[in-house]
Amino acid sequence: MGTSLLLPIIDLSSPDKITTAQLIRQACLEHGFFYVKNHGIAAELMERVFKESKGFFNLPLEEKMALLRRDLLGYTPLFAEKLDPSLTSSTGDSKESFYFGSLEGVLAQRYPNQWPPEDLLPSWRQTMECYYKNVLSVGRKLLGLIALALDLDEDFFEKVGALNDPTAVVRLLRYPGEVIMSNEETYGASAHSDYGMVTLLTTDGVPGLQVCRDKSKQPHIWEDVPGIKGAFIVNIGDMMERWTNGLFRSTLHRVMPVGKERYSLL
Repeated sequence: MGTSLLLPIIDLSSPDKITTAQLIRQACLEHGFFYVKNHGIAAELMERVFKESKGFFNLPLEEKMALLRRDLLGYTPLFAEKLDPSLTSSTGDSKESFYFGSLEGVLAQRYPNQWPPEDLLPSWRQTMECYYKNVLSVGRKLLGLIALALDLDEDFFEKVGALNDPTAVVRLLRYPGEVIMSNEETYGASAHSDYGMVTLLTTDGVPGLQVCRDKSKQPHIWEDVPGIKGAFIVNIGDMMERWTNGLFRSTLHRVMPVGKERYSLL
């Protein structure tokens, strides 16, 4: 692993929105990544989400394949994705994932979620729906602060309709602990930037996340981003970069295998 990057920590419970917005602006300009603590999601709920996630990924492959990703939602097996299309390797990223999204509205009707059968995971759907509602609330609050950071009204994104029919997708990820011996470099998630507005990531504490703050510089310089228990790691996505005409730039990042099984949620 490389050098650890010390990212700014944003306290979402602070009553001083202006100062918080200024700190977010600085973090976005300098890093594109920052931590968010005191976000209001109970630790007990986060623990349940990780427990249910592990329960799903521990199911037999045929049970998971019955929920194979359809219309962007569902299960994606190991090596099925390669986030960096420039890689010449024929092997995909060493991770498996499960995607679910909007619970109501037009998108939920057009792209219905797939859920594991209750007889296999009886608490799974209830837990994931509860988490989705909670993390969506955190995302709305964060976007309000980002609007202030851009010298806009706090409800700017709401007024332009960006929050009308939530397009947020939650991804459960499992990275296997086995390190594959190969002549080609193996990635848990190869280098990419996220396509959305913002990403809120939390992990089980196992390292592996790395960021490249200057994606135009060659060779890329990668720095480790350690997790902070109870905090989200937040990064700016491509859509936010376009919204801000490049003022807030999305940041290249990747996940490297560390020889230990890793679970994350974003």
